[in-house]
Amino acid sequence: MKIYTKQGDNGHTSLCGPERALKDDLRIRAYGIVDELNSVLGWCRVIIKNNEVNNAISKVQKDLFVLGTDLATPGSGKNFLIKKQDVSSLEKILDNFDDKLPPLKQFILPSGGELACRLHIARTICRRAERRVVSLKNKVEINQDIAPYLNRLSDLLFVMARFANCELDSIPEEIV
Repeated sequence: MKIYTKQGDNGHTSLCGPERALKDDLRIRAYGIVDELNSVLGWCRVIIKNNEVNNAISKVQKDLFVLGTDLATPGSGKNFLIKKQDVSSLEKILDNFDDKLPPLKQFILPSGGELACRLHIARTICRRAERRVVSLKNKVEINQDIAPYLNRLSDLLFVMARFANCELDSIPEEIV
C-alpha cells in the first residue's frame, strides 16, 4: 500500500466517514494541533527516565490519538471515544504528581531542565488545541468531553514540568 493517495492535492481531506473537508477547516485545524501535541509528547518521552512519568505520557498519547478520531468524526453523540472517565483518570494522575511537589505560591517561568522545557512546550500546544476545540464546538456539535480533557491535560503537563525539575534538585523554580 502506498502512503500517498493524491486525494488531498486539491486542498481537501477525508474525515472519519464519507465526508471530506477543506484542510483549513476548523475541525482539521483542531485535530492537527492535537496531532502536533502528540508528536511533542513523543519527543518528551525520548529523554524521560522516570517510568511513572513515561507511563503517564504514554497513556495520554493513546488518549490523544482517540481524541483526534472523535474530532475527525462529524455527527452528534455517535459513539464518542473520549469519556468523562478519561478526564477523571487525568485528574488522578495530576493529583498523584502534584502531591509530590511543594505547594505553588507564585507564578513561575516555564524553564528548567530539558524535559521540563519540552513539557512546557507541550502545555502551550495543548492550550492552543483547547482554544481551537472551543472555536469548533461553537460552530458544530462535537464530543463535549474533549475540552475538559484538554484543560486537565494542560494542567497535568504543567505539574509534570514542575515534577521533572524537582527530580533534578538543582534547578530552582524561577518566580515571576
